[in-house]
Amino acid sequence: MEQALPLIVVLQLIVTLVLAVLVFGLARQVGILHERVAPMGAMTSDHGPAAGAMAPTLSVTTLSGNPLVIGGVSDKGRSRLLLFVSPSCPVCKKLLPIARSFSNAERLEIILIGDGDGAEQRDMVRQFDLESMAYVNSPQVGMTFQVGKLPYAILIDSEGVIRAKGLVNNREHLESLLVAEEIGFGTIQSYLAAKARSAAENAPLNGLLPRDYASPRQEHNEHEITSI
Repeated sequence: MEQALPLIVVLQLIVTLVLAVLVFGLARQVGILHERVAPMGAMTSDHGPAAGAMAPTLSVTTLSGNPLVIGGVSDKGRSRLLLFVSPSCPVCKKLLPIARSFSNAERLEIILIGDGDGAEQRDMVRQFDLESMAYVNSPQVGMTFQVGKLPYAILIDSEGVIRAKGLVNNREHLESLLVAEEIGFGTIQSYLAAKARSAAENAPLNGLLPRDYASPRQEHNEHEITSI
């Protein structure tokens, strides 16, 4: 037994070294895969007015009874983010506190858009302390912009031009819309497509996307708007 003990120790050492090599190789492959996977921002759809087009101008009324114009030149000189939400959408409820803080941090005017029972919309406003943001409960807005899934966001600049749009379910997706606007593309996906075409032509796009930008590659939880 005593003679076999050194052999067992040697075998254990060999097994440990082999496992260490395998773990190192796996970690290296994960790192390579992480570098090759492209960042994904808010996923857009081909429906409704496109990025770069003037946003439709709509005269609506907020839940608090104030008149509001969606589209056109902003009287506050700020970009506006239309955020389509619903009390029956769990992801929307998760996003609302993020949108409130996002509005303060980015100096961005966020307009919440709902479509449903007014009492339910008001309950959600009270529950998430959204009184500081305009809330419009109107099927007209969703139909005009052809929004079919929630939560969905449309970024309109101070001149009334649609700069970016897409499905959103976290802060990074909201930020990706601003990044898309800053680099001159309607969506992160359109940037990646242009980058791929440019790479094929040996003309890389330099400096268009912040190097430290990366949104989580998360699957969207999508909810249909029943009235659209």
